[in-house]
Amino acid sequence: MISATMAAPWALLLAAQATPVEPQASPPATQLDSVIVTARRNPEDPPVVAEARARLSRTPGAVSVVSAESYQDRYAPNLADLLRDAPGVYAQKKWGGDIRLSIRGSGIGNSSHNRGVLLAQDGVPFNEADGSGDFQLIDPLIARYTEVYKGGNALRFGGALLGGAVNLVTPTGRTAMHDLSLRLDGGSYGTMRGHAEVSGASGDWDGFGALTVQSVDGWREQSAGSEQHASLNLGRRFGEDREVRLIASAGQVDQQIPGSLTLDQALSNPRQAAAANRDLNYGRDMQSIRGVLQTRWRLGPSTVFEGGVYASWKDLNHPIFQVVDQQSRNIGLFGRFDWQGQLFGRRADAFYGVWARQGDLDASQWINRAGFKDARTARSDQDARALDVFTEGRLFVTDRLALVGGGTWGWAERDYQSFALPGVASTFDLMAERAYDGFAPRLGVLWEADSGAQVYANVTRSVEPPNFSSLSPTAAGFQPLVAQEATTWEAGLRGRGGPLLWDVAVYLAELDHELLNFIPNAALGVPAATFNAGPTIHSGVEAGLDWRIVSALRLRQTYSWSDFRFDGDRVYGRNQLPVVPEHLYRAELRYDHPAGWFVAPSVEWSIRDAWVDYANTLKSPGYAVVSLNAGWDVTRSVAVFADIRNLLDERYISNFGAVTDARVASTAVFFPGDGRSAFVGVRLSY
Repeated sequence: MISATMAAPWALLLAAQATPVEPQASPPATQLDSVIVTARRNPEDPPVVAEARARLSRTPGAVSVVSAESYQDRYAPNLADLLRDAPGVYAQKKWGGDIRLSIRGSGIGNSSHNRGVLLAQDGVPFNEADGSGDFQLIDPLIARYTEVYKGGNALRFGGALLGGAVNLVTPTGRTAMHDLSLRLDGGSYGTMRGHAEVSGASGDWDGFGALTVQSVDGWREQSAGSEQHASLNLGRRFGEDREVRLIASAGQVDQQIPGSLTLDQALSNPRQAAAANRDLNYGRDMQSIRGVLQTRWRLGPSTVFEGGVYASWKDLNHPIFQVVDQQSRNIGLFGRFDWQGQLFGRRADAFYGVWARQGDLDASQWINRAGFKDARTARSDQDARALDVFTEGRLFVTDRLALVGGGTWGWAERDYQSFALPGVASTFDLMAERAYDGFAPRLGVLWEADSGAQVYANVTRSVEPPNFSSLSPTAAGFQPLVAQEATTWEAGLRGRGGPLLWDVAVYLAELDHELLNFIPNAALGVPAATFNAGPTIHSGVEAGLDWRIVSALRLRQTYSWSDFRFDGDRVYGRNQLPVVPEHLYRAELRYDHPAGWFVAPSVEWSIRDAWVDYANTLKSPGYAVVSLNAGWDVTRSVAVFADIRNLLDERYISNFGAVTDARVASTAVFFPGDGRSAFVGVRLSY
């Protein structure tokens, strides 16, 4: 039964249905390669994006594509802004470019960084080899489109993570929106951003290059930052479906960290920084270089190979309670064969491949003197290796019904070595090693109607080994953690009918040994920030629904219902898990005038208060934030826009960290949402 609280968003969703992330190509009647047939041109769906939607629509599960066109007329500096309209993706800004990302409860309660979702650019992971990752080095302005594979639907990448994968695809010289583009954004709190890109093709060669620079004073104290990003994509064709491509990127991010506050501090004076963050000059400064040499090569009428080798280097200077200094190097290779043919006299297709990677990280810690290094307090080496072998195939038992089966086998190893430092009593010599492996099978079914609408269902296993941060080595070795495992049941439908566009998925994930994070509490005898929970359940609804009311007026909506809870835990019973709000609704009403201007008010509504602790004694208040976006295409080459956030200057909690029991643990875990802010921008394109 749907509660009264749920009724409000569902009434709107059922009245008007659409999302910008639906497959929208028009295949022949006997093909299950795309979803939506439409004669009206969608400005957010150029051919390269439509092709990506069609490709993803072959998946019997929840997937989506976010085009660069969907956010080019607003200020979108981080992954939270890019993924704003992707159903079921919880992405909320904490500070600067750092966000909290969770898909279907992945990494729930993680106090920092990313876990449970593969973040990648052109298939090259931002994640370290142990699975941990950062967000700040991602530049949304260099993504031609972004693929979102929820849960087990990310099998094409080889992994088996609960949350799936988010992959930014760089423009080429043939797929970029323009040959030359210049962009300047600026606005509240000292924000300035400049972006330039150039692209083109000559014969068999093509190229794309981009540069982004940004500086921000920050809305809160201790939140100033600057960043620079450069990207290059060079390719050469050798005939139909045969090309080799070199993709390289570099980034530098210098970002202060304002820290989390108590609930009272966050609501009464949200612009303040945490005292320790201010006094010790907390920050996160990074430099990175990444590169991949990859190919797409047709081996015959029925088989295409895609693969590559990649390498990345990252240097981190991270003043927090101590100064964390790390250098990491990651290398890897991936290869996948796509096959189309017949099996048992019926049409069939399949992919199969391998992904191998290795990473080493040199880590040191130093006493923090107002952001600068003093005496060294720790030194360690962290080496990780992993291998995934995967396959998935479809057999068309009828022209419209496909049975899908596949799976991935994964192996991961963690090697850790710490070194005793002369005169530092707290340091120790330690060598620790742990290996994990597991098989994650997958079964599904996909059916397509004459209209192009699809219905799908699948069941998928996932296996997620703990990363180094979760293992938290001490003098006694690694924490006794096992891999998180889950079985996820999923069903959904997507399609178009007249002015309505919909994408709805329901899921139920049964987890064993979920890796849960919380703030350590000595009073409760809690020695580490991560533990394996007993059985837990993640269930929910992900809906993206749009209504083209008239040709110039569109209502876009997304809604997520997230019910995550313990399943008879000896301490917490059937308590709900904290952090991700149970109900989250977003809507935007956009009017496009024939003269070339538009106006688009929007709302983000966290409908209910969300639990902060596992004991379910403290809640973070729900909120509703209203914003306004407007723009004008002055000429075919010049466009301007305005983006006003939090129009009513609402004081609210954007997100927070999890604690064990708020009655006895510190609750300085809240991140206030930004106050009213306004940004304007101009784009020049030729």
